[in-house]
Amino acid sequence: MAKALIIGAGGVASVAVHKCVQNSEVFEEICIASRTKSKCDALKEKLDGQGCKISTAKVDANNVEELIALIEDFNPDIVINLALPYQDLTIMDACLATKTHYLDTANYEPEDTAKFEYKWQWEYREKFEKAGITAILGSGFDPGVTGVFSAYAQKHYFDEIHQIDILDCNAGDHGYPFATNFNPEINIREVSAKGSYWEDGHWVETEPMEIKKVYDFPQVGPRDMYLLHHEEIESLALNIKGIQRIRFFMTFGQSYLTHLKCLENVGMTSIEPIMFEGKEIIPLQFLKAVLPDPASLGPRTKGKTNIGCIYQGVKDGKPVNYYVYNVCDHEECYKEVGSQAVSYTTGVPAMIGAMLVVNGTWNKPGVHNVEELDPDAFMEALNQWGLPWVEDFNPTLVQD
Repeated sequence: MAKALIIGAGGVASVAVHKCVQNSEVFEEICIASRTKSKCDALKEKLDGQGCKISTAKVDANNVEELIALIEDFNPDIVINLALPYQDLTIMDACLATKTHYLDTANYEPEDTAKFEYKWQWEYREKFEKAGITAILGSGFDPGVTGVFSAYAQKHYFDEIHQIDILDCNAGDHGYPFATNFNPEINIREVSAKGSYWEDGHWVETEPMEIKKVYDFPQVGPRDMYLLHHEEIESLALNIKGIQRIRFFMTFGQSYLTHLKCLENVGMTSIEPIMFEGKEIIPLQFLKAVLPDPASLGPRTKGKTNIGCIYQGVKDGKPVNYYVYNVCDHEECYKEVGSQAVSYTTGVPAMIGAMLVVNGTWNKPGVHNVEELDPDAFMEALNQWGLPWVEDFNPTLVQD
């Protein structure tokens, strides 16, 4: 039986808390901590008495000393970081100081630069190894399940994987002309940055939204998708044998893109501070404040997500194509845990990764991306905890 400290109280954290409560055979006790304690208290009120014991706390995840004090007070077996990517390093520092296992769903990003890279967190490898504790990076869906899918494909179906296309389709409709399905600040930074993909040992950079493809997604239908830079490409390029090219595509509707372009043109997506009525503000943070809270989209979102990976490679000298994906229904997710599918597909894998660390399956001192660890128990747990996957050995490939 384990104790987990969950830092964050947004949509993803809410799903992870629900799943930890459902999995009370593993998680005996959880503490939900956030800068806004009222959000933690609301989650506790909703779920108290349904499984594990729940407590709440107020914490500033930018403050290492506050984090250390909370960890020492609650004494968890693992810290599940579902706060902002800017706060990964302070939380890792607190875990090191207290010798506590760590897990997150998104890699560190400096607040003043829209740059997703693992280098800052990878620098902690030796420190975590020496402390005898495990850090799991990116145990959401993408990154997360996409890495587990890759490790599973490599282990069971390929001698070498030459090409990976990661396809993230959200065909949900929330009825707003413009809203983001997860933290608007992170979402818009990601989408408005330059795209890139990995080919023949180096990065190839593209203009934002320069490369567009149409793909016919199972259970969803044809959708426009665009090549983006995404963090898991960086770790998969190191950890998958024989890799020649990795690309990441995400679907966007025309309304979203039109609104985004307009907001970019008037400077609302900028992360450069400006003066407004004698006070310094960051336009993107102001925009975040006026957009709908992603957590509020759950009751009004209909449709499905389809996220998966297409692999091309060889086994026993013969070419193999393999597609593995999950389809998630927004309305079903809302019925179960009160959130839309984008939060659900990230929150469930966070619980699963934490479970595998505390039960010893993934307890390996050091800092690890998920594809470095054995995938089988995680794949089994996806089917058990609400994210069943489908295999296709004759998939439609993404046209070059």
